[in-house]
Amino acid sequence: MTRQNQTPRTEGAPVTTVRLQNIAQSYGQSAALMAAVEVGIFTAISKGAGTYEEVASALDIHPTNAERLMVMLCAAGLLEKAQDRHRNAPDVERFLVEGSPGYMGPWITFTKPQWNEWGRLSEHIRTRELKVMGAIETFTVADARRYHNATYSIGIGAGRRFVRQVDLAGRRRIMDIGGGSGAYCIAAAKEHAGIRAVVLDLPVVCEVTRGFIAENGVADRVEAQACDFTRDPFPTDCDVAIMASNLPMYSREMIADVIRKAYDALLPGGEMHLIGETTNDERTGPWGPAYWGLGQAIGDSLGLAHSEADVIGYFRAAGFADVGVHEFIAGSLSRIAGSKAK
Repeated sequence: MTRQNQTPRTEGAPVTTVRLQNIAQSYGQSAALMAAVEVGIFTAISKGAGTYEEVASALDIHPTNAERLMVMLCAAGLLEKAQDRHRNAPDVERFLVEGSPGYMGPWITFTKPQWNEWGRLSEHIRTRELKVMGAIETFTVADARRYHNATYSIGIGAGRRFVRQVDLAGRRRIMDIGGGSGAYCIAAAKEHAGIRAVVLDLPVVCEVTRGFIAENGVADRVEAQACDFTRDPFPTDCDVAIMASNLPMYSREMIADVIRKAYDALLPGGEMHLIGETTNDERTGPWGPAYWGLGQAIGDSLGLAHSEADVIGYFRAAGFADVGVHEFIAGSLSRIAGSKAK
């Protein structure tokens, strides 16, 4: 599967500096989106505020600041304007209105603490001493809670998508490797009464995971077990392994090793699903996986963007059969799956 994220050049079009300027200043677009979530622009508009003055009044901000921000949000395609009134773009209305079932505001702002470090990216790029796990090595419970409150806001939807895509009927026990909030296991347990599951993650993360499990009423069938999957053994009584949305955090060697460990631990006839931010085989895009790969430089880790071909190779080298790539979320996530012989 080859995917591109490039705009073709029109023959004869003049070469200008506009594209380069827009990229250099694109942090302003990120800042506008984060600020809009933090001050409640999208929620106010969803409730009926449509003009600069109405939004300013609803949020108790200066009308000039409302206008400045809303013009930028329109330019970014996040707001739409007709007859001098604004409305949220469809995805904004679905995911960024506080109180709605799909609200993902915590995810939008959770990378904000890295803002200054991205400004030092060239210094990080010059770093020669890289770590296996980067910043996660020093995670506290507070760090884990903030991180996984954000991941849960989108992860629970991804978990439901997974159980719609994958037939888990007849499966007995799932291990979710680096499962964080436990969203995939929670969704599977809610859909299949006979499934039990274990979320494997660092001890500080498991404290947070148990809260999500209890909140969803599945603590009788889903557990969180402390496990540094880069070193610790995996349970040997599972017939499904999941590894989701942590692919770019680790090196090729580490991901290959984790997949091999999962293969060895799975029961005969078991299956593994890796849901990850993969690039195309040419490693030219899409943008999202490339961003997550580059972002590992901020934590001085060995992580990088993996291609679909890379992951297929890890699966086959581990011994998995029937290895295939399935689109999970277009332009963002692929699901690579394989099975272990009975």
